[in-house]
Amino acid sequence: MLMNPIPATGEMLPAVGLGSYQTFDVGERQTERAGPRAVLEAFAASGGRLVDSSPMYGNAETVIGDSLADAQAGAQIDGAMFIATKVWTRGRDAGLRQMTESMRKLRRERVDLMQVHNLLDVDTHLQTLREWQHEGRTRYVGITHYTASAHDEVAAILRRHPLDFLQINYSLVEREAEDLLLPLAAQRGVAVIVNRPFAGGALLNRTRRKPVPSEARELGCESWSEWALKFVLSHPAVTCVIPATSNPAHLKEFIKATDGPMPDATTRKRIAAAIEL
Repeated sequence: MLMNPIPATGEMLPAVGLGSYQTFDVGERQTERAGPRAVLEAFAASGGRLVDSSPMYGNAETVIGDSLADAQAGAQIDGAMFIATKVWTRGRDAGLRQMTESMRKLRRERVDLMQVHNLLDVDTHLQTLREWQHEGRTRYVGITHYTASAHDEVAAILRRHPLDFLQINYSLVEREAEDLLLPLAAQRGVAVIVNRPFAGGALLNRTRRKPVPSEARELGCESWSEWALKFVLSHPAVTCVIPATSNPAHLKEFIKATDGPMPDATTRKRIAAAIEL
């Protein structure tokens, strides 16, 4: 799989990660967890590492922790994962309790990345996270949001705090991050995780009945989703994209987007124009 460096350290990270919003919020029965577990095993077998979650994603953290522990060759798979989650509450003490609970659910003594979810009480939590980073309880620190309306506030925090990661929305139909956040992240040496690469399904709904353009096939893409991911990943500021799925076949398609050539600046403009037709 295509690998990109984390600017803060140079550590290499596979370009396709795995989101868990909705898809991993399932119950305790084995039949309910079969899909997420199969996806995690296929993800690891394909060279995937970054798995992203949050306490606001219902049961997702528990399902990830249990599935990794129970997976075939579990110890080997579990140890290779780059686990990212978030804090989403107000107040230092509440944040500490929530993060500690997340670690318990994920079966971790430390996580690779802890992020302040949607900037909630961001200054308070970033102070705590710097302490956690110093203590080795998290390797990296970041912030997240998912709407363009918050981009100015996100930019202000990027300028105010030294951060390792930014997680933000970016897709062929939500391109606002190109204007401010992606250049700013590159300037400040911040890794970028892209959420909503299909704009919450809006992109795939728009293209469902359209044939895949011949230009996409020239880049090795057999579907709109592959082409859309190539567009996102070809931006030089983007480190990793985290589509969510509970279907191993869809996961295979996402990972295939890293095969073959990436679009250059001219091709990216043509891709953007194609989606606007």
